[in-house]
Amino acid sequence: MPKSAKRRRTPLWARLCAAFGAVLMVASGGTLVTGQTLIAKYTGGITDEGLLEGDAAQAASKKKEEIKGPLTLLLVGIDPRKAETPPLSDSILIAHIPADMSTAYLFSMPRDLYVDIPADSKSGVRAHRGKINSAMALGSQVNGKIDVTNGFKVLSKTVRNYTGIEQFDAAAIINFGGFKDMVEALGGVSMVIDMDVKSEHLTPEGKQRPRKSSCPVTSKCDHPYTGPQAYYKKSSKPVRLQPWQALDYVRQRYPNAGVPMSDYDRQRHQQQFIKAMAKEALTKGVITDVGKMTKILDAAGKSLTFAGGGNSPIEWALALKDVNVDDMVTIKLPGGGKFENGKYLGEEFLPAATAENFFTAVKQDKVAQFLIDNPGIVNMDS
Repeated sequence: MPKSAKRRRTPLWARLCAAFGAVLMVASGGTLVTGQTLIAKYTGGITDEGLLEGDAAQAASKKKEEIKGPLTLLLVGIDPRKAETPPLSDSILIAHIPADMSTAYLFSMPRDLYVDIPADSKSGVRAHRGKINSAMALGSQVNGKIDVTNGFKVLSKTVRNYTGIEQFDAAAIINFGGFKDMVEALGGVSMVIDMDVKSEHLTPEGKQRPRKSSCPVTSKCDHPYTGPQAYYKKSSKPVRLQPWQALDYVRQRYPNAGVPMSDYDRQRHQQQFIKAMAKEALTKGVITDVGKMTKILDAAGKSLTFAGGGNSPIEWALALKDVNVDDMVTIKLPGGGKFENGKYLGEEFLPAATAENFFTAVKQDKVAQFLIDNPGIVNMDS
């Protein structure tokens, strides 16, 4: 197996929670009761076991004695502009941890993948075929109000039906709007820029680019913004990015000013960002700085919603403590739609059978062997 396929990495929220738990215990003077109170303060508010369904949801009513592999987790990133706006799932990631708990595999579901979206009586969604990232937005519209939990359930069922994964052992929603506060608390992140990228959205100063006079807000236009663009130049070494730069960089996916890009590039950059965030949060300068960690915890409370099947984020983090964030394996899956200048051109011709066989390997907990036989789906740059 390629060296990169042997690496072990773990989801961002788990590694952050491990660091948070340690810092809270130090901050409390080592007293268990006070430490547990502080941990409860920062983890209780982010827990919503309603995200899970089936056996995992039933297990949430009672605490599990031990978290054992194999485990499969659904992590969804949303970027709502307003509280009353149905959330689109901009990032859909699945983490698989094998039975020996020695490693973690992270793979993204292409947001433009066309799939069968199941009916949902609560939201009134009818069974139909559509883009996978619309499932959460449709399912969250309940009786004229936004119900993110129900939207997540519709998305989860959509993903499970498509992949054949019977259930998820844990789930999390990451609000990228609030995530910016976490990056600001860290003081930015360091990432290798693996390709030249021009921002569709922001200026070099981090301000929103103005819309073209020929493209009013009520209209849809190809590249509707004008003026100077933020530019991220390819680098061979990590570059220090300000919070707005990091989040802007991982949002880009459309070809712009002669720079070819696709949703696959954005998936890769988001995976790189998760790793960079985790590494930053676990550095000595952050872990030993209680003030900085408190700011990160406060930001995390606004950014994360978690369901652990009866176990808290801290308990999950401790169960995954031996997984090295540097060694997480990230997977690129075939499938999804092809876009050019904002227009959908149809299904991208890629071997979907490879994805189907990979999902089978996940269900059978045989991912390591599958990657030996199919090394091309390992993201070497993440």
